[in-house]
Amino acid sequence: METKRADILQKAFERGKKHELESGGCAQCCLAGIFEALDAEDEGVFRAATGFSDGVGLSGNGHCGALSGGVLAIGYFFGRPSDQFGDIKKQLKACILAKKLHDAFVEKYGTCRCTDLQTRLAGKFFNLYDPKEMEAALKAKLPEKCSSVVGETARMAVHIILEERDREALKK
Repeated sequence: METKRADILQKAFERGKKHELESGGCAQCCLAGIFEALDAEDEGVFRAATGFSDGVGLSGNGHCGALSGGVLAIGYFFGRPSDQFGDIKKQLKACILAKKLHDAFVEKYGTCRCTDLQTRLAGKFFNLYDPKEMEAALKAKLPEKCSSVVGETARMAVHIILEERDREALKK
């Protein structure tokens, strides 16, 4: 079982990283890696992740898009359903698990803010709307550096999801 789990975690890392290198859009790439590793699929959730790239809307002002993708995946698997929307307690599990991912991310990278993360990875924040800044980001190998963050965040999220699934299975 541990080999299978290790394979699933590695698949999440590899697929998230690959998607970021090929397609960009850190939140969607992380989410895609998670969904592929766990054999899940939801076009609506995938599309909803689009605007979380580079913080929010390529602004850098917000937390890392990969973290957003991981949190969306946690919500997909453990979030409060609409028929229980009035029960505030039903959101706690997803919130606790999302905080666990957030804390692991910050422990690993020292921040969750996109601007700070880019500065740590590549020496500065890049305004990706500016063609000169985009060129500089490519020269600084930002996509390669961010792809590792995406892959690692996908792995962290899958680890949390699998742990929670195991806990739920023991309760039954």
